[in-house]
Amino acid sequence: MKRKIRRIPVAPLAAAVLLFALCLTLPLSASAEDAGFDAYWHDGLAELDGYDLTVSRYGEERQGTAVMIYVTEPFSEKKLVKVDDANANRRDTFDALKLNLVRDFQTGIYDYNTMSSLFVRSDDFRPSKISFSSAEWCGHVYDERIFRRGKVERSLRSYFEDRSEERRISNPSEGIVEENLFILLRGLRGAFLKEGERKSFVFLPSSYAERIGGAPFEWTTAVVKREKGLRETEVPAGRFDTILYKVEISGGRTGEFFVDSKYPHVIVRWTLPPDSSGELTGSTRLPYWKLNGNGDEKYLGEIGLGG
Repeated sequence: MKRKIRRIPVAPLAAAVLLFALCLTLPLSASAEDAGFDAYWHDGLAELDGYDLTVSRYGEERQGTAVMIYVTEPFSEKKLVKVDDANANRRDTFDALKLNLVRDFQTGIYDYNTMSSLFVRSDDFRPSKISFSSAEWCGHVYDERIFRRGKVERSLRSYFEDRSEERRISNPSEGIVEENLFILLRGLRGAFLKEGERKSFVFLPSSYAERIGGAPFEWTTAVVKREKGLRETEVPAGRFDTILYKVEISGGRTGEFFVDSKYPHVIVRWTLPPDSSGELTGSTRLPYWKLNGNGDEKYLGEIGLGG
């Protein structure tokens, strides 16, 4: 039995009022995609996407699960944390789109639990901060990357000898970080590339790719291409007409991202080593931070991960 995406609609009247208000407040040059972004991403809910995950680790493929959590938050320019009161210091506060990508998979007797937390400015999706943690039976790894004008500040702490470091590298204005592919390719404010378009970018591999796949912490290049037309893609959540992006990273890593053609363009399937595949099991919108009581595990069923 196929697991379907469950979308929680905003009440029709409330949606109409919200869209009318947006038409009044948005600048005349704002696009339809901008209006859609604000209506969708500032409704007080988070988007939760579940995936069946296959990861290559220690020369073998491992089965696991992944969850992507997307939500907008007021973020401090100075402290680089979520602020409690967005009105307390407006000069220091900007609207951030956060993606928490949680991957859990088993390797023999012990498991891996990793999370990448990406904060981008919601107006142009430029990264502000990325944190990454990996926990398995040998120990912990924690990596934080702060993106400032002209530089990336990296602080790595590791259980393993000679792995911890403090380092700075350049921050090219047109560079793409790997974690941000999961936002940029969705085209939340308009398509990332036109049909058939192919572009080369300065590219920074992710902390996850470094920890699990050995990718270096240094800028390289990547070519991203959007294929023409749509692909019918079947995953546990159902069948989707998808936009296909192909990614070729210098050094040999290649991947594919299948993105739902309908807004909000959920990522239906992806492959990018060390991930052999991630396939959508379900998607919903919920105030997940309120669902922490006994019995709330049932909501995991809405993203196809049991409960």
